[in-house]
Amino acid sequence: EVELVESGGGLVKAGQSLRLSCAGSGFTWNDYAIAWFRQVPGKERQVISCISGFGRSETRYAASVKGRFAISDDYGKNMVHLQMNNLKSEDTAVYYCGATEYTCVGIFGSLVTPRYWGKGTPVTVSA
Repeated sequence: EVELVESGGGLVKAGQSLRLSCAGSGFTWNDYAIAWFRQVPGKERQVISCISGFGRSETRYAASVKGRFAISDDYGKNMVHLQMNNLKSEDTAVYYCGATEYTCVGIFGSLVTPRYWGKGTPVTVSA
């Protein structure tokens, strides 16, 4: 059974940090790109970061988080982390991880959507 589980969300103040984790099982981890999305009520889910490629060498970020967020793969543990620094109130959302057989280029180009999804973890940033 395929499973993606996010963790690490919570309530923080603006300027603080959080680290989200996405743990996967039931599929060949290294064959999939792992992407982080976020969604606020009434809006579409948006991709914010992705990691893929041999040795997880490819990473991509949305402009809104570039320079503040960092994605990494915890090698051998089927886990990807999203380090979120200098959080802003506009980062408040439910954060989801998704896994796709395609690449981060496809994800960011809205050409593909993840085959597998987690259930999300909420992040609230207070001013």
